[in-house]
Amino acid sequence: MDLKDLIKQLAEKINQQKANILTEEATKNAFIMPFINALGYDVFNPLEVVPEMDCDLVKKKGEKIDYAIMKDGAPIILIECKHWHQDLLLHDTQLKKYFVASKAKFGVLTNGIRYLFYTDLENQNIMDDKPFLELDITDVKDYQLVELKKFHKSYFNIDDILSSASGLKYSTELKKIFAEELVNPTPEFVKYFAKKVYDGVITSKVQDQFSELVKRAFNSYINELISKRLKTALNSEEQREATETISAHAESEPVESAIGLKDGVVTTQEELDGFNIVRAIVRKSVDVSRVVYRDALTYFSILLDDNNRKPICRLYFNGKNKKYISTFKADKTETKHEIAGLNEIFSFEDELCEIIKIHDNK
Repeated sequence: MDLKDLIKQLAEKINQQKANILTEEATKNAFIMPFINALGYDVFNPLEVVPEMDCDLVKKKGEKIDYAIMKDGAPIILIECKHWHQDLLLHDTQLKKYFVASKAKFGVLTNGIRYLFYTDLENQNIMDDKPFLELDITDVKDYQLVELKKFHKSYFNIDDILSSASGLKYSTELKKIFAEELVNPTPEFVKYFAKKVYDGVITSKVQDQFSELVKRAFNSYINELISKRLKTALNSEEQREATETISAHAESEPVESAIGLKDGVVTTQEELDGFNIVRAIVRKSVDVSRVVYRDALTYFSILLDDNNRKPICRLYFNGKNKKYISTFKADKTETKHEIAGLNEIFSFEDELCEIIKIHDNK
């Protein structure tokens, strides 16, 4: 089983068991030790993994790192563990102290779900304040998996990891800034773009006007970009099969079909773009050919297996001013959420994937 499969297996285990993991020690046993094993290190071999390693400059009693991964008798990766529900950023000071004392090149702070990878890019032997790699085991991106694989016992090479660490660190920080600016643009951000298109003086009134314009323009551009890429990425054959499934359903259930025709239901491009986004989101959880849509007069329904009893979500895009996506609980309770644009659908990944798991486990 390769690393990708092992991580996927661990993610499923986390989602199933985390509610019953009540202590830090239980988190280590259930989630973190399997992660170390997935990287090719034997947690029961003290030549590879040392638990509770003494790692303090002044040798204070009790100052120990949870795990040290070893190579040639020296620590190469330090792992500081917390309970899965804890905020990791409250505990990075402790790891910094261990990092200096041990001379290890990499430090990892984890709660078994989130993993923050640190090194010393800014000052040698002093751990950076910000991680160069962050990942969520339950939602590992492809590029993160590539970087994680570099920590595997079979491929571990300090120079290879450091060669990409700097770029990863700063690109991660830039993405966070972009995300914040898109939601709440700062005056500096707004003024930069306003000056590009507005010849007059940027007064406070103009600043306020452009603040909303900049936000809308960026969201609109992202929506267009997402739509374009999804159309390219999603298999056209799958789209054709989904359409055929819908047509077959319409023939088998003429009453619903007739209502659609009678009421003049029109499937818009925006609804299809939303459908494609949902399929892209859930592709790791289910074969997307099982995800189909049915359009109605008041909402656009996305279903699993073309089954009304297996709703994934509904899109309410027919209103003049507001758009909504509704998600479902196991008891079929529907909750509507207002969204500003298509890209906000991505924020409901957990709800969409969870309801699919619920449907499949029935």
